[in-house]
Amino acid sequence: MEVLDFTNAFNLNFNLGNVVKYIVRAGHKEGEDAIEAINKANMYLMQELLRVAKNEAREQTEQSQE
Repeated sequence: MEVLDFTNAFNLNFNLGNVVKYIVRAGHKEGEDAIEAINKANMYLMQELLRVAKNEAREQTEQSQE
């Protein structure tokens, strides 16, 4: 299965799609070692965590103002 097919099948956004991409190819892409790929995956995962946390904080603020 192609990574793009997987991310589309699970309706993953850009950040999570890149996490999957870098994890799948960790240690397999010529010229890129596994640590580099895992670090890239971690960067996108952290961006997604921040995005989700901001959205949840905004939603909680909106609910408390109602």
